[in-house]
Amino acid sequence: MTSGGSLKAEGLGDGCSASGKVHLQAAPRIVCASVLVCLVLVAGCAVGPNFRPPETPVPAEWVGPLPPPPAPPERVLADWWTVFDDPLLTSLVGRAIESNLDLRLAEARIRQARASRGIAVSGIGPVLDATGAFRRSQAPGAPGHAGPTINQYQAGFDATWELDIFGGVRRNIEAADADLQAFVEARRNVLVTLTAEVAVNYIDVRAFQEQIAIAQRNLKAQQHSADLTRQRFEAGLVSGLDVANANAQVATTAAQIPVLEQSAQQAIYSLSVLLGREPGALLQELTAAAPTPAAPPAVPVGVPAELLRRRPDIRLAEAQIHGATARIGVAVADLFPHISLSGTLGTQGNKFSSLTDWANRFWSFGPSASWTLFNTGRIRSNIELQRAFEEESLITYRQTVLTALQDVENALIASAKEQEHRAALVAAVTANQKAVQLATQLYTQGQTDFLNVLQAQGALYSSENALAQSTGTVSTDLVALYKALGGGWQTEAQPSDRPRNVNNP
Repeated sequence: MTSGGSLKAEGLGDGCSASGKVHLQAAPRIVCASVLVCLVLVAGCAVGPNFRPPETPVPAEWVGPLPPPPAPPERVLADWWTVFDDPLLTSLVGRAIESNLDLRLAEARIRQARASRGIAVSGIGPVLDATGAFRRSQAPGAPGHAGPTINQYQAGFDATWELDIFGGVRRNIEAADADLQAFVEARRNVLVTLTAEVAVNYIDVRAFQEQIAIAQRNLKAQQHSADLTRQRFEAGLVSGLDVANANAQVATTAAQIPVLEQSAQQAIYSLSVLLGREPGALLQELTAAAPTPAAPPAVPVGVPAELLRRRPDIRLAEAQIHGATARIGVAVADLFPHISLSGTLGTQGNKFSSLTDWANRFWSFGPSASWTLFNTGRIRSNIELQRAFEEESLITYRQTVLTALQDVENALIASAKEQEHRAALVAAVTANQKAVQLATQLYTQGQTDFLNVLQAQGALYSSENALAQSTGTVSTDLVALYKALGGGWQTEAQPSDRPRNVNNP
């Protein structure tokens, strides 16, 4: 039905001053004729606007410094963590998908939405009730005498069917379908976030472990320099200031190690909770150090238009618009008459055995209609409310698209610039290693001050530590890019319908 029909219906309540509903009970010919005419005219139609996917303009190419290569295959985006070629990371992601509690909550909400849809669908058909009753009563008797006792048995069926002539129930089912799709997309969004968080925390663990190894290696070299300085002091070749400076550097480096160990262990705790386990469950598995997963040099990102079809949060926002649009139709349907067919069939008698006697049957059948003529603007206010919800969901959709585009652009520029940063740090580490060797050699020969050794060793430790951090950041930037692209789920993947025991993964 067109929007013009909705406007005409909205005008039916104008100018009315009485309050209440008009009930037309079965004086059958007029009502039956009205029902048939309505069925012929509007069968298959539904009031309210039809949903149309929103059109949001997006740029043809990314602004970021990386060239836009072809879009990655679906399989690569679905299992993007495999590009790091780290079996333990792949195992952790798989276990998280199996047992993460946020994911289980999302799946439970899908089952709730599916059940709610079933409730909405039930409104399209008739309702059949079985009834039965027994009543024992005493009739009035002659003066001074008790009346006869009467038993009354009754059994039968009542049926009611509200005809969805104006599509209110169908719009409600449409809204329930959209809600179900929204919860499916919400689960996919949890998958995208979960896989990214597992990867980031794992990379953090390995990066902290690498920084710990660097600190321990530099501490050992600084302790050697401190021992050498002490020997030269005892030989009277240097002052006690050199010894104090050497010891201070050793202590400063040693102080960094507990902080890094704390950060590494906390990242392991986070990983354990993401897997739905107690914080210390992965300590034994992850305590042994391993290299930071290396990022590949380039990632195919596709074009911005593909992002709209890929990101679950965008798909979720679109489903919410669909649901809000359908609920406008549900509200508009209240402007029209509600027409029902009802019937009763049963038997009754004064003995239980008489219920099986078809001659004791009773029945009734007929249509009824009710039409709200005046309710102080409640229906129109509800229509405006649902339209405002639709407007809100449309704004949310546009905001989600812009945020998604920004996420990708941020990830692109961060990835490109961090790779440049890391390349410069590699050169800095090489130069500082040479500077430490020369400074140590010249100091041993008495040709330079110990301050130069301290400065060279401090610069080396700082650059090596920064390189380890940058290596981890390059990998986490790649994770952020895959997350921004909506990686971590497959189109054909469907959430499990099997309820799982939260206490027993």
